[in-house]
Amino acid sequence: MTKLAIASEWTKFWSVRATWWCLGSGALMMTLYAVVSGISQQPDGDQPKAAHGIALTGAVYLVEFFVIAAATLFVTSEYASGSIRSTLQWVPVRSRVVVAKAAVLVPVLFAFGVLVSALGTGVATLAMSSGGLPSTFGQTTSTALGMGAYFALLGLLCQGIAFMLRSAAGTLVMTIVLLLPLPLVLSQSVFHEASDYFPAFAGIYSMVPSGENEPLFGGVPPYSPLIGVLVCLAWAAAGLFGGTMLLKRRDA
Repeated sequence: MTKLAIASEWTKFWSVRATWWCLGSGALMMTLYAVVSGISQQPDGDQPKAAHGIALTGAVYLVEFFVIAAATLFVTSEYASGSIRSTLQWVPVRSRVVVAKAAVLVPVLFAFGVLVSALGTGVATLAMSSGGLPSTFGQTTSTALGMGAYFALLGLLCQGIAFMLRSAAGTLVMTIVLLLPLPLVLSQSVFHEASDYFPAFAGIYSMVPSGENEPLFGGVPPYSPLIGVLVCLAWAAAGLFGGTMLLKRRDA
């Protein structure tokens, strides 16, 4: 039954136009950002960036929001159309629905993160000409794997929140608040390092190769890329747990 549920969710994911629009637009935005940022790198520039750093900033400034949209609509479009009733009738064990959707999101968004990171790094390298800093194979690989992991776990967090709220608008707002406003407010008024343990900042640190400064704010990450992935994993697990519990308790 679980394999059939996964196959069904796979078909539903790719049969929705929003999936193609979100992932395609994310790749396009990364390309445009890499071109503009690469061209802006001058040999005598004050703050030169490496190509993998440009890909990282493109992911944080632009691409992650398309990932959020794709993961959100994967769940909320069924509530909007009413097809969630058919889904739960066919798969009555509701936790299996959550697992099936997660089994689709994780490999797709991981692969998307790796590919879009490679795309951004390659385009930026071509656009930089003689400006900017060099990127090694190890740095490029570390950023690509970190981006894949971050996008996959961010998708799971969105999935959990979507099952809780059942609304695309509500899920988008809640996710964006968790990514930026809330951690910044807490860091300023409660605990200075609070933002380091929220998904957006942990995601940034997961993409920064060990020993490098992160390119957004210029500081040294407070922990390794692996810890960043684990922090994102904790948020994803919490989101999925909450979404599963509410899905079990409420009617479709």
